[in-house]
Amino acid sequence: MPTPQVVVARARAWIGTPYRHQASLIGTGCDCLGLVRGVWREILGPKPEAAPPYASSWAESAGRGTDPLADAAARHLLPLALPDRDGEPEAGALLLFAFRAHLPAKHCAIATGEGTMIHAHDGAAVTEVAFTGWWRRHLTHAFRFPAGCDHPRASNSAWSRP
Repeated sequence: MPTPQVVVARARAWIGTPYRHQASLIGTGCDCLGLVRGVWREILGPKPEAAPPYASSWAESAGRGTDPLADAAARHLLPLALPDRDGEPEAGALLLFAFRAHLPAKHCAIATGEGTMIHAHDGAAVTEVAFTGWWRRHLTHAFRFPAGCDHPRASNSAWSRP
């Protein structure tokens, strides 16, 4: 299993990469999912699923009761308990966020374990930001990267809607 320090170091290498919707190329461009896909490639090798094209508003059009990003993460990553109200996620954890209670997770970041997280968002470069109360309230899932691409739940199916 990649150590938290390795995951955080690889994520930090992406800091400054400009935001580019659906991209995943360090130094050139990525979105939040592209950041996670890029870190996966760097620490584990080829990605386990191809992400299909997706609109920035995909979560709003996902069917009620579905959570495609969380479902895809659960196929390839190991679930973690969410931190309590005052705790912080473990270093190297993949974090998923929903911006409204009735919508599925739509954003992802990588926790550093120092009260911060690394993420990409529209209009900015990849950055390390404080894991504030706002982020805590919107956190829906946390996962750990697996030991390798032979994760027991890995499949060759396409992500339904990242």
